[in-house]
Amino acid sequence: MPENSDAPRSNASASLLSLVALISTLLLVPCFWRSHIQAGDVASHVYNAWLAQLVSEGKAPGVYVVWQFKNVLFDLLLASSSRLVGFLWAERISVSICVLAFFWGVFCFVSTVSRRPAWFLTPGIAMLAYGYVFHMGFMNYYLSIGLACFGLAAMWDDHKMGIVIALLVAPLALLAHPLGFLWLLGTGVYRLLWPRMKGYSEWLPPVAALSVGLLARWVLKTHVEFQADWPEPPFYKWNGLDQFWVFGPEARYFSLALLLFIVGATLFDLLTRKEGQRVAKERRLEIELYLVAFFMTALLPENLRPDPQAGWIGLLVSRLTLICAIFIFCWLGTLQPRRAHLLILGAIAAVFFVFVYRGTAFSSRLEANAEKITRELPFGTRVAATVFEPADVRDGTLHVVDRACIGHCFLFSNYEASTRQFRVRAQQGSPVVSASVEQSEDMQFGNYQMEEEDLPLKEIYQCNAADLTQLCIRDLNEGEENGTGSYRPQ
Repeated sequence: MPENSDAPRSNASASLLSLVALISTLLLVPCFWRSHIQAGDVASHVYNAWLAQLVSEGKAPGVYVVWQFKNVLFDLLLASSSRLVGFLWAERISVSICVLAFFWGVFCFVSTVSRRPAWFLTPGIAMLAYGYVFHMGFMNYYLSIGLACFGLAAMWDDHKMGIVIALLVAPLALLAHPLGFLWLLGTGVYRLLWPRMKGYSEWLPPVAALSVGLLARWVLKTHVEFQADWPEPPFYKWNGLDQFWVFGPEARYFSLALLLFIVGATLFDLLTRKEGQRVAKERRLEIELYLVAFFMTALLPENLRPDPQAGWIGLLVSRLTLICAIFIFCWLGTLQPRRAHLLILGAIAAVFFVFVYRGTAFSSRLEANAEKITRELPFGTRVAATVFEPADVRDGTLHVVDRACIGHCFLFSNYEASTRQFRVRAQQGSPVVSASVEQSEDMQFGNYQMEEEDLPLKEIYQCNAADLTQLCIRDLNEGEENGTGSYRPQ
């Protein structure tokens, strides 16, 4: 009799595991459909993992590796796996881990918030997993947000064990990126305080959160030494749906389609379902968290440079809208699940991934051409790259040449070492990589005037405005500005 009673439970567990395995397998297809993962800064991270390996072998003069407790987890994954399987598979394995951590982290968080498994939302969450942040290659931040989602899911119901789990996850989130850690900490405290507030005190958490945002904006506006650049208006476009706009202007229609779906599904749900006061209050929390995240994001600068000797904290608003998008799915999870939700989101996702495949073709061809150029270079050749993405594309093509240099050349214009935000650093005068943020940026954007001590140096650049995947290489000369004759975006 006990064996019979355990059979249905065992079958359900097996079915669940099979479903998770199937979804995970399908989810990782975009990590394997090109010769390399085309995701912006990923190419730079892989190149710098190779550079760190050269440092350990004494083959990268003037470059050193430091230990740091933030913005490094993805790089550690790359470094450790590359020793075992090489850089190509290390890249695929490390990015795949990030994708699975993000997708299932968001899935668990949404499911916990909505009190039911978010299976009907999986196509939308899969789209978010391959949205703007992924294709810019912000893998440490991306992984940090996924880990934070696991932590928030664990502590959401205010159980002691869940809080302990969240506290254990928090250091990993910080090791990946401080923004994910701060989101876990801030939202966790917000959630724990919220049910304890009664009457007018319920407004204290959102008012306190927005006050912090207003104070930060006032400080940054009145202290020009922080060098803050503010996002382009209108502010309401940074609502979370911008995460689905990546490849070309037509990709904005995905944001519009999802907006129509959200509005339609919400109206239908409100008109057809009755709910108790407790459930209504819980749903109000999702709206409140979204609005706080949205307005906090809108109050912040897009780029910030608090230390003039270090690099910019770049695309801050563009990154943080990912949190707004996650709260949108939390709200959708509270709606009564319907088969139509799965069908509509599935149809949108199918078209979205066709666009993703088509969109990555440009950077894939560009990198293939970069590999043809660099494979003929003697080891140790110093190069600078001046490469731009097409207009209205948001996929971080800028660093596509970095990965092509592995095993062949030193990318002197490599940005990571000079920013002092990553574990690979450069000393002044290093022949391998620039130690100056300004010099690195000017070289990348074709605005640097060559000096005698910079030579010998070659430039890889886009030499055909009609075909931006076509690359050429030339020797740079003293007194000239790099980027001359190459493509420049209007």
